[in-house]
Amino acid sequence: MNFNRLLGILCATLTLSIFPASIFAKDNGWQLHASDINSEYVGAPVANGRIGILPWKEPFSIRHVVLNHVFDADAHNGISQVLYGINPFNIEMQLDGKTVDSNNISDWHQMIDMRTASHNTYFTAMNKAKVGYNVYALRNLQYCGLITIEVEALDNISLRFINTLDVPDPYSESESKVQKVNGENSRSLIFRRSAFSKHRLRAVSASSAYLYDPKNSCFKVSDEDGKNVMSMDLKKGQKIAFALAGAVCSDREFIDPYNESDRQITFAAEETVPKIIEGHNKLWDKLWEGDIIIDGDDKAQSAVRFALFNLYSYAREATALSIPPMGLSDTGCYNGHVFWDAEIWMYPPLLYLNQDIAESMIDYRVERLDGARHKALSYGYKGAMFPWESDDRGEEACPVWALTGPFEHHITSDIAIAAWNYYCVTQDKEWLKTKGYPLIKDIADFWVSRSVLNKDGSYSIKNVVCADEYAGGVDDNAFTNGSVIKALQAAMKASDICGDVYSDDWKEIADKLRIPKFKNGVTREHATYNGEKIKQADVNLLGYPLGLVSDPDSQRRDMEYYVERIDTVNGPAMSYSIFAIQYSRLGDADKAYEMFKKSYMPNSRPPYGVFAETPTSDNPYFATGAGGFLQAVINGFCGLEITDHGIVQVASTLPRHWKKVTVTGVGPEKKTFIRRR
Repeated sequence: MNFNRLLGILCATLTLSIFPASIFAKDNGWQLHASDINSEYVGAPVANGRIGILPWKEPFSIRHVVLNHVFDADAHNGISQVLYGINPFNIEMQLDGKTVDSNNISDWHQMIDMRTASHNTYFTAMNKAKVGYNVYALRNLQYCGLITIEVEALDNISLRFINTLDVPDPYSESESKVQKVNGENSRSLIFRRSAFSKHRLRAVSASSAYLYDPKNSCFKVSDEDGKNVMSMDLKKGQKIAFALAGAVCSDREFIDPYNESDRQITFAAEETVPKIIEGHNKLWDKLWEGDIIIDGDDKAQSAVRFALFNLYSYAREATALSIPPMGLSDTGCYNGHVFWDAEIWMYPPLLYLNQDIAESMIDYRVERLDGARHKALSYGYKGAMFPWESDDRGEEACPVWALTGPFEHHITSDIAIAAWNYYCVTQDKEWLKTKGYPLIKDIADFWVSRSVLNKDGSYSIKNVVCADEYAGGVDDNAFTNGSVIKALQAAMKASDICGDVYSDDWKEIADKLRIPKFKNGVTREHATYNGEKIKQADVNLLGYPLGLVSDPDSQRRDMEYYVERIDTVNGPAMSYSIFAIQYSRLGDADKAYEMFKKSYMPNSRPPYGVFAETPTSDNPYFATGAGGFLQAVINGFCGLEITDHGIVQVASTLPRHWKKVTVTGVGPEKKTFIRRR
């Protein structure tokens, strides 16, 4: 390893402990900062679509590692829950024999650099050393994370960095192993811990090693009772730089996760830290070809880019994986399952800005189509019936006390709409024939078997849980029926393109499915709705994204009626995004901006603006809300719209103080769309 080159790169990225804070003054909306370790703090993860790493405010603290779509049960015979991984990133720093903690540091500062997807912490330890470290969930090594560390001695000091691999609950049969690997560019002492998840015996293995210049006699690495210890003595003014690499693998992806986690570390050591970071940065540069630039509102710019940064972090191409509501920030809330949140809220911004990730999210459903077919048969229907909460097998994973699992069926048509939109954006007929149409066709057949013919010749869908989940066991829910109409229309169009002959029932039901109305013309949420409080937007989704209520006066009536009925305490953020989009397209800049602010400000948690699900919760990071928030800008203020023939820009207006919105990297042609005030 070229140590001088490593030191140069690390010094360039770890600047606060060496240079004054003013160096961060101009960051062009790419950095988020925290400077008071004693203030309210909600941590922000870094992730790469496979693993999520959650740094915290204490020196070298990593709360947990989340494994995407690696499931155990939440209890014996319980429902599935995504696993915390074995954590290879634990570091304790000791200076002159004393542990460095929050009580003996000063000049603490943290910074999230969204451009490079790094979480960076800087402080002075005991007035004896300036310390900086960066945490990466590596985009190029998708099962690996990296912590780069720099220390500048302010006095003659003795340092120890103690790395342990933490096995969280619930795991069993934990084993440890240490081995030396001597390569061409490195010397590694690799520590490994493996274990089985408690209930379904999923094998997980984590490995870690320090990466350093083996020719530098300053560094001494040793095994001390299963702890990986890096020690060194520094003279006043001396600087050192090294790194810790960690990998977490499971038998979901590898038949031999044990040796594979070691191989990942060996590869990182031989590849060298500069090359690893260079590869990581190149991939993030590629992601950021799809970006949103707001001229005239720095606060909104940071919030919008942070939302997009998190969606990019929670997904990746070529994995056939989707995004759970909390992304890769935690496991407990919604258990890592995939809901309609993916297709209706998070998927649309990614479809505009990164079709590779969007395809992966649709592939998640395509690969689980057999499970949806089995569920339909199990409940007496035809075609494909997707689970409300999907686990890795694509089976229903909803808790049995929740009626959403058996009855919130709009998820099935949401998936068909998403698949059709993928075709509309890409115009990929081969994909439509081999993947999209079989999915959409089975969904259309499900709705034929699910619909009921009324005496007047109309059709109803009865006994559902609405998109407004406060309403269950009702008939003719507006959004459910509206989404079915759009799914059936998509099926007919896809059938024509693929040269198939579609069922007459598809058109019959699409034309005659009931959408209830009040006498004053306001769309009624369901057949027996009478003005009760609602959890979230339902009827208003017919204006956007479904486009079934397109008349401006009707949109206004629906919005004015339902905005007053949303639960402002426990309702999720996305409703106000929907209002912002429609008001912007109606030319009402003030009302659009009012709704835009409501879509994120009450849910933003300090110091970074982490998204919580509701104004009163602290269950970050709510990727669903981020998806709706981004649609408010992309589809509302910038006015982008998906048509059968691709992406167009429709009329819309900006908030009065915004000068311009630019959306880059849109669609397969990577176009740029601009909306000026």
